[in-house]
Amino acid sequence: MGEVYIGRKPIMNYVLAVITQFNSGEKEVSIKARGKSISRAVDVAEILRNKLLQGVQIKEIKIGTEEIPGQEGNTLNVSTIEIVLEKP
Repeated sequence: MGEVYIGRKPIMNYVLAVITQFNSGEKEVSIKARGKSISRAVDVAEILRNKLLQGVQIKEIKIGTEEIPGQEGNTLNVSTIEIVLEKP
């Protein structure tokens, strides 16, 4: 299964990365994001599903929380999402 990690780049960069994964023979691609990038991950999945790749569907959505080390020994809770797209 291919994976694409969402960050701060423009949305279309990630859309192209997912399309590249599918074109290289992957049947499933996982889109992963944390924190403020979650909305960008959802946008990527919706653009692919509704506009560019007809027939691609959402297989699974996983949400969670990761603890990352913060300043002064504190830990921060950061929300995560993983959207698995599959090509029939």
